[in-house]
Amino acid sequence: MKPAKDISRLLEIMAALRMPVTGCPWDIEQDFQSIKPYTIEEAYEVADAIERGDLDDLRDELGDLLLQVVFHARMAEELGEFSFGDVVEAITAKMIRRHPHVFGTSDADDPTKVKRQWDEIKSEEKRERAARRAKRGITEDFGHGHLGEVPRVLPALVEALKIQQRAAKVGFDWSEPEPILDKIEEEIGEFRTALASGDKARIADELGDLIFAAVNIGRHVGVEPEMALRGTNTKFRRRFAHIETSLAAGGESLDQATLERMEELWQDAKQHETGAAGE
Repeated sequence: MKPAKDISRLLEIMAALRMPVTGCPWDIEQDFQSIKPYTIEEAYEVADAIERGDLDDLRDELGDLLLQVVFHARMAEELGEFSFGDVVEAITAKMIRRHPHVFGTSDADDPTKVKRQWDEIKSEEKRERAARRAKRGITEDFGHGHLGEVPRVLPALVEALKIQQRAAKVGFDWSEPEPILDKIEEEIGEFRTALASGDKARIADELGDLIFAAVNIGRHVGVEPEMALRGTNTKFRRRFAHIETSLAAGGESLDQATLERMEELWQDAKQHETGAAGE
């Protein structure tokens, strides 16, 4: 099979990868839940390529993101739900419907009118979507109520922060940071119990509670959790790079180094940072 610019070739490739017996064992065993993290990751990589202004990377990352769309569509087709063609039809219908000033008879001729018209159409679509969900027996809907304004599509840390901020507006909040520290200690205890049980679902649930509490303490002390975590990620990268370069300077490699040796170099990196900060 050869590459091509026609989308049909990509669809053929995905069908071949998912084909029982002759396909790829890894691709065959995937489902919507297992692929979901990769879909999110690819979207972030598209954003990263844009931020770096790397159009070569952007082309490749858009391809990776398109692959995710094709993957999900293929799995849905196997379930008899919808195909890639249905996905394309749905988005083209939506764009035509939301732009009657371009494709219809609407006289919206300035950004304000277009925005008002767009919101009206989206509201109607939301009602239609709710009706479809009800037909499928899907009753859980977080789009209403006091927390309804917090989008579910946000990164989890950002969503947690905004949920807490909204709840705090009606008084559902701690009055000071100290009780939140007690809550964090309580969550750590529950996490330890979950670990001892070996129940992965329970472990995941308790880990989520612990992270949620950590976001809460950050909010109370004025530290944005997403930025705090990014700072820690950068710090970890820097210290790990120190381990790697120090090992290489001594003719060692990461694969050969013991945990004790890497920890020694980690502490060395920390001391170096502390010394540099005091200079």
